[in-house]
Amino acid sequence: LYFCFPQMSANDCQDPPEYWTIHGLWPDKTEECNRTWHFNVTEIKDLLSDMRHYWPDVLHSSLNRTQFWKHEWEKHGTCAATLPILNSQKKYFGKALELYQHVDLNSCLLKAGIKPSSSYYQMTVIKEALTRFYGVTPKIQCLPPEKGEKAQTIGQIEFCFTKELQLRNCTALKGESDPMQADLKLGTEELSVCSDTLPTYYPSQVQ
Repeated sequence: LYFCFPQMSANDCQDPPEYWTIHGLWPDKTEECNRTWHFNVTEIKDLLSDMRHYWPDVLHSSLNRTQFWKHEWEKHGTCAATLPILNSQKKYFGKALELYQHVDLNSCLLKAGIKPSSSYYQMTVIKEALTRFYGVTPKIQCLPPEKGEKAQTIGQIEFCFTKELQLRNCTALKGESDPMQADLKLGTEELSVCSDTLPTYYPSQVQ
């Protein structure tokens, strides 16, 4: 689930949504499993209204908004499809939308009193609120402070699931690489796991 930032170039982030949207549904440690299984938008035509709303391409202001979904399917969906519950394009995108609705991050943060603001939050306060609400620890990624600034900016909140698609803690096992590190590049900046000690900005104007 991720945001769109002013730091991006002027052509990006057109009419961004003012709510958390989907980035993707990613199986661990696998990429581009079946290069011959190409994305076909007609297979998800029943989902398009929800896809445009909850899974928009906020990074590219193109008329063809299917490019992002094509990328997610070919890089991650073809790997996720080894699970029967995700073994078609309609199942993969449909289940991701279901999980988004189930997690309901926008509502959770509001209930916890965590709202976009011009003042800063402590990262530990945000983490504790999420853990209390979900019973598991998500992974929060931030844009590091810009030169001369002291605060990091929340960019992405990652929830982890078992193969049965039940929420679990996002804790990497010893020696396990992090497949999502730097998966989202914002302009020249890369997201990284948020620091617990830096003040944290949750921007009120996402543009």
